[in-house]
Amino acid sequence: MPHVPHFHFGLDPGLGVVARPTTEITPHLANWYLVREQFELVPGTADLYRLTRQDHDPWRRGRQAVHDLRQAGFAVQADYSLDPAQSAPPAPARGNGLTERRARIAAAAASRSPQRPLTTAPSATAFTPAAGPVRAAVSRGR
Repeated sequence: MPHVPHFHFGLDPGLGVVARPTTEITPHLANWYLVREQFELVPGTADLYRLTRQDHDPWRRGRQAVHDLRQAGFAVQADYSLDPAQSAPPAPARGNGLTERRARIAAAAASRSPQRPLTTAPSATAFTPAAGPVRAAVSRGR
């Protein structure tokens, strides 16, 4: 016997990521869970919730909400793009290459330069200042 879902998740062209609890869960409990998953009740509706801040990575946050509710033991029906069990996560954003650049610099710093082959031994003599008369500064008091 298939599980009757507790929540339905989907995409609405005007509202973005939305969720609707079913009659399998009490409205109070559904509200408690959805608010904690960053959903808010759509004004003028009794049971339709939308994800807050739709401009802030809505697909990842919607997928995370589906995952969290399933982990809590609820049956969740979700659109393909919001279902972590059905679809692959979106490709990560391409970085600015800073990590790769730093890795190349570190590798170059750890290796010997091909422009300066190691044919001469480093100088074994220590730096010695030029010998000359040492003059002490004398302060003349009045």
